[in-house]
Amino acid sequence: MGTFQFARSSRPLAIALSWFFLHNIATAQLPAEPQVPAKSFAQGEVDAQRSRVYIRVGKTGFGHEHAVVGMLKAGQVLLEHEENAGELIFELGSFVADPDYARQYIGLEGLSDPATQQKVTANMRGSEVLDVARFPTANFRIKSARLTQRKSSKGLAVHEFSGEFSLHGVTRAIQFPVEVEQFDGWAHVRGSFKIRQTDFGMTPFSKAFGTIGVANELQIFGDLYIAQR
Repeated sequence: MGTFQFARSSRPLAIALSWFFLHNIATAQLPAEPQVPAKSFAQGEVDAQRSRVYIRVGKTGFGHEHAVVGMLKAGQVLLEHEENAGELIFELGSFVADPDYARQYIGLEGLSDPATQQKVTANMRGSEVLDVARFPTANFRIKSARLTQRKSSKGLAVHEFSGEFSLHGVTRAIQFPVEVEQFDGWAHVRGSFKIRQTDFGMTPFSKAFGTIGVANELQIFGDLYIAQR
């Protein structure tokens, strides 16, 4: 799956090359998070420019762990609603593998070189895995976003999201907790859930007779900014 660079002296060059690569691939350009939203938002609307989806991809055999990051096409989340609580639409063509900030977000060490990023991204978007040409989006239809009595490890309010996640033409029920931080008319919502690729008709990438590959299970992290007024 490629080599990872750990030497401190190579870090600035690797980062520069990584960003050059990202900004020169169509549909893979991830803008920096703006400090102030660029437009007005309706209550419950997700700021798709600031929000991100991260995926932790495990390894099998002699493979490497990967961090994937992508953007939302659109979304709405109505917190504390017991039914019809919204929907998130993910833009799968924006998903790229192993930019440095994505690896840091999910806690992976080391850097991935640009050639490996390009190779892993192509494999991920290809017909055996996401098949972006046939399935350009995924979505999470949120049936409820119920406020619980629990607090997160940071002392933040915890909501329970329940609904149906659709990916690669397959829909599965999911349920998971999220922590919600309120600030200046916004809710910063963070949570994660796990899926198995085979449950959604996808084949985990492998090569060399299975000695190098990625794990079936994926952990998906949502990092969302939702307007509250």
